[in-house]
Amino acid sequence: MNLTLEALHILDTIDRMGSFAAAAIELDRVPSALTYSVRKLEDDLDVLLFDRRGHRAKLTSAGVELLTEGRHLLQAAEELERRVKRAATGWEVELRIVVDSIIPFESLLPLIAEFDRENAGTRLRFTHETLSGVWEALLNDRADLAIGAPHEGPDTMRMSGNYKTHPIGVIDWVFAVAPQHPLANAEEPLSADLIQQHRAIAVGDTSRALPSMNLGLLTGQDTLTVPGIPDKLKAQLYGLGCGHLPRTLAEPYLASGALIEKQTSEAKPSNKTHIAWRTPVLGKSLKWFINRLNDPAILRSLLG
Repeated sequence: MNLTLEALHILDTIDRMGSFAAAAIELDRVPSALTYSVRKLEDDLDVLLFDRRGHRAKLTSAGVELLTEGRHLLQAAEELERRVKRAATGWEVELRIVVDSIIPFESLLPLIAEFDRENAGTRLRFTHETLSGVWEALLNDRADLAIGAPHEGPDTMRMSGNYKTHPIGVIDWVFAVAPQHPLANAEEPLSADLIQQHRAIAVGDTSRALPSMNLGLLTGQDTLTVPGIPDKLKAQLYGLGCGHLPRTLAEPYLASGALIEKQTSEAKPSNKTHIAWRTPVLGKSLKWFINRLNDPAILRSLLG
């Protein structure tokens, strides 16, 4: 067989880096070694893989086809390697954790530091999603553990029996506006009709396929959609709109007068957050996090 994983890895690196010289630096090889490997592969396959006429290394149509399929082989080989290492040690090579923006990432730092002391060798990869996007990351195998997942999850997940959840707690919301906002001096409690006349600051649901959640928004209300809860706070501090904020996040600004709490005729529905994971749990790293995230003190810290 003329194709090897090493040759495919070299092609992938040259394409990503844009030149043989840059790829050589990335791979800690001399450029002549990469040139030799590529020419040998071209001779073995009897095809031209790179158009060398320009400054940038450009794949030919045959090279594109080879690399497109070759990357699938590289990914499969990497996954095989991870599975072998998992089987040998019990510790995952990588643990993927998706976090809803309702959870301040800094609240996870002590937990990460504690995990580091286990010397597990597991790489932690954190990503942010919001609302249904958190559940979708777990459902689509883009995450092994979800922290801050809202409500109970989609029916398809709950009915499958392949997922487990554990409550973190209930978010206490406060409706708040900046002192310069028109609602700051409005008579309380604010009616839904009055609130509907003013722009809401909303956090966008990042789901691609699952139905989106729009918590606390009124029908027909103008909306400014922002990436996460910290951005929502900043927008409301700037007076760009109104809306509910987690009380623990808003408290310092309520105390200083930078935000004003307003009573509303209709309370925002409670939002219970969870940690969630697929079953069965095989890896030691995931087991470790699930176990620590059952500690009431740690759960309280996640909500501030």
